[in-house]
Amino acid sequence: MEPKKKQPPDIMTPPPLRFRARLASILLLSLISLTSFAADHNDPNAINSIFADIDANAADLYDLYGFPSDDATGGEKVVIALTFASVPGTGIFDADLLYRILISPDPRIAPPMKGGADLDGILKYFNSIKDKYLGLKPSQVRVTVGQGNRAKVELLGFPSGNFTQAIDINKSQTIEVGGNTIKVFVGGRDDAFFNDLPGFFRSINYAPQYYNIPLSMTNARELEIPKTLIELEGNDLFNFDPSNPEWGITVKKDLPPGPWTWKGNKYKKDDKGNYRFVYSGKDNRAGKNVNAIILELPLAFLTKSPATDRIINAWGESWVLKASGKIATIPDERTYGSGILEKHPWIISGTVIGFGLLFFVLGVRAHGRKLLIIAGIVLLLAGAGLGVFAKLRSQQLADLIPAASDEELKQYKLIDTDGQPFADAALNEREDNKQVGANNFSLGPSLVTRLAHLGWGFGPSISALGLRTSFDHDNSPISVHKTYDAAHILDAFRRVKKTLFQELNMPDDTWNKKHLNIPLRRPFEIFVPNVCAIDMDTTGTWPFGRRLEDQVATRFLSLFLDMSAEANGRKYNIEILGDQSVWDQLPIEPKTPPNPLKNDKPFLAEFPYLADPW
Repeated sequence: MEPKKKQPPDIMTPPPLRFRARLASILLLSLISLTSFAADHNDPNAINSIFADIDANAADLYDLYGFPSDDATGGEKVVIALTFASVPGTGIFDADLLYRILISPDPRIAPPMKGGADLDGILKYFNSIKDKYLGLKPSQVRVTVGQGNRAKVELLGFPSGNFTQAIDINKSQTIEVGGNTIKVFVGGRDDAFFNDLPGFFRSINYAPQYYNIPLSMTNARELEIPKTLIELEGNDLFNFDPSNPEWGITVKKDLPPGPWTWKGNKYKKDDKGNYRFVYSGKDNRAGKNVNAIILELPLAFLTKSPATDRIINAWGESWVLKASGKIATIPDERTYGSGILEKHPWIISGTVIGFGLLFFVLGVRAHGRKLLIIAGIVLLLAGAGLGVFAKLRSQQLADLIPAASDEELKQYKLIDTDGQPFADAALNEREDNKQVGANNFSLGPSLVTRLAHLGWGFGPSISALGLRTSFDHDNSPISVHKTYDAAHILDAFRRVKKTLFQELNMPDDTWNKKHLNIPLRRPFEIFVPNVCAIDMDTTGTWPFGRRLEDQVATRFLSLFLDMSAEANGRKYNIEILGDQSVWDQLPIEPKTPPNPLKNDKPFLAEFPYLADPW
């Protein structure tokens, strides 16, 4: 392994003053209406069964998979699979739920900001995402399951028109539409997500995985302990307990009295000098099932221009009938976004208007003091403008949810969305009001601050193991618990810049099956917008889609590696943390990749691809 080196100057040097000022203006404005979206197992919080008082819920979307089919008979096809909690049972569906898979084909475009992190490029990129997705009308597949083991499948907005058909569940079936044969499966399958979830939650000190914590106990979720990939000396709240090896897996404890913090200053080592890994590499989802909607769709059915529309953007949603009274903690009508201006649009503006009136009146009473009168008028106008902007912004976010103009969806409320894998638990805190699917153009500021927060935990851990990190942690010898508010977002950006903008190396060139000039992807492009972007000229392996066999959680951790570094004569890549030979050389126990390398059951070679249920 390469020795630890000081971070390259390009991420250690603060941005120029003009750059910082412009960056601050755009990011701080965006923070007013901070929203971040994504999904995986156990979210949003209202249906998060990790909490002691929340049951598993059919609205809890688990994963979205998407990749080009290996079966090219009759033309190119794309496979899309949406998985969710098997409630009330495997292959048995909740009749109050509606599921949507949304699909938007696009041409491949040149990557934004090629060659570096340019502010103008950032602004143009996020503006282009906003302009595109605010007016987007994607095609969609809707599925509801009623009585008699029958599912209603609606195909809406595709080039050949709309079509509805009832099918049996738990059977692979075909639908003929406009000369196209569509394969459909709605039913129970083995969970294709093979992952050490308890290990991940230990890495972020997520208490509900290890302790009996109700939903209402919001101060006991991610505890104020540094995030880390290796155990912290004296972190008894989360360190592995050999006397209780099932703790956090099948056993939970009662949370002890606070303070729930850590006062140490070093990583834990055994008598041989090895660190203790927070991951076990074991599959927490082994032997567990999901319900799923699986589709194999001809590319010619999705777009009139299959030769040029080579990127198939897909994302999923779950909706519940309002009349059912289910998931009452999510109101039927709600405000989207978490900023105070969105929740209470007239509070700040009213205060500004109040000061404006005060200054204006004082100026008039002081025999025409022009300065006070002018200040009053400026504040009055600013307050009114701020109020109108906040109200319009709140309405704009609400309008992204199509229930307002869709007669069927008016009966439902949106619960969960799913696009990029493993992003919700890592990049936001599963807030109920942040589920708006692909329309996450306001994710930018959140992505910066959250990645910086994670970087202060994972970066020093990576350096301690002798690997190189993409995060600038000032050569800290220990993980640090550090959060960023709006006033310090520039420091967050400086530290996480390389993590955000570095190209993610692939382990070899097999992903590029046609050997085309397809650029490597970068994290900021992957997570904004929050869609599974399936590249039809690749194998569809993540981040060019998501194949069933992709170990996406381990690949996500690779974002914090310095992709310009080398190990064993090869550049770091998104699979390096899944390479057993790398772990064999590191001073750590257990010497295992963080997550399992294979699913508990082999995937099928043909439709419906996901393995039979247990």
